[in-house]
Amino acid sequence: MTEPFRADDSALNDVRVLIVDDHDLFRSGLRNLLEDEGVQIVGEAAAGQEALRIVREVAPDVVVMDLNMPGMSGVEATRHISTIAPLTRVVMLTISDQDRDVIDAIVAGACGYLREDSSIHELIAGIRAASMGESLISPTIASKVLQRIRASSNQPEIESTIRSELSEREIEVLKLIANGKDNSMIAAELHISPKTVKNHISNILMKLQIDNRIQAAVYAVRSGIV
Repeated sequence: MTEPFRADDSALNDVRVLIVDDHDLFRSGLRNLLEDEGVQIVGEAAAGQEALRIVREVAPDVVVMDLNMPGMSGVEATRHISTIAPLTRVVMLTISDQDRDVIDAIVAGACGYLREDSSIHELIAGIRAASMGESLISPTIASKVLQRIRASSNQPEIESTIRSELSEREIEVLKLIANGKDNSMIAAELHISPKTVKNHISNILMKLQIDNRIQAAVYAVRSGIV
């Protein structure tokens, strides 16, 4: 839901990443590509259970997670990670862009969702965004998810919660998030600073008790306010 970050590459030096994928060749190739870009890889896992063990041991900043694995799926592993290591962010990397898979991953707590044919620069942007508490999802996937949710029945009780918990300005910000705007675009549209936007988003997530802006977008669309 955000534009790729343009921070300098040194911002990645302190980001500790775990790669989870059941294909050895893909996993080792991805590790080499990321290390070439200055990303610190703190571990690899071929299965969900192994990933949970490593997360408990080293508490990585970001997990790059395969969706479909034998045994524990990427969605299930993400759900467990959200519980045992809430500060660890998960970026899903998969060949699937099926609506249900995407929604399941987002609900489980993933803060990014990219196809395996994404460029290394898109993946780097996703890792950087996740490490900064932001989120990134391919525009085509985001569009499919929100279309799917808009087509389903609205949940008016969610709208009541939003209107009772959030200020008018926070509701404005939430609507723009749901329309795919990044922080700089929201700042420009509302004539406020990016730092103020970030503060509003933090308040929105805290008040609505959700983890990231992708979930906030889904929440807003389900409410019917956008």
